[in-house]
Amino acid sequence: MLLSRHGYLSGSRARSDRWRLDRSAYILLSRIQLDGPMSIGQLSEAFGLDASTLNRQTAAMLRAGLVERIPDPDGGIARKFRVTEEGARSLDEDRGLNVEVIGGLMKDWTEEEVAGFAASLRRLNRAIEDLEGRPWPRPDGS
Repeated sequence: MLLSRHGYLSGSRARSDRWRLDRSAYILLSRIQLDGPMSIGQLSEAFGLDASTLNRQTAAMLRAGLVERIPDPDGGIARKFRVTEEGARSLDEDRGLNVEVIGGLMKDWTEEEVAGFAASLRRLNRAIEDLEGRPWPRPDGS
């Protein structure tokens, strides 16, 4: 919470205007990029958010050119959102800034401390996912 509150990660413009995405766009784009095109219903199931919230968030992303609506590649009736080139570029830039900021915050940590923190954070994230019944996809199986 402190990282976000004090503007050290994407979504907070309080400390810098270097980030391109707000928090909701960053999270939604990350998931769509991993899973491929997703409908409002799929996003609702993945995040436990109601359709009206997701409609507002995806409408803002559409206006910004971060996603586009496409027919369901699997032939379903619902239209899906796909990340555009601009969306992918913005996500990659913000992700890079996040890594840079966290790297700076941990510059005095040993490799063992960083590895231990990463392992603990993975464990915490998986526990939250298990509690909510909403696992986050991991392309590398980690």
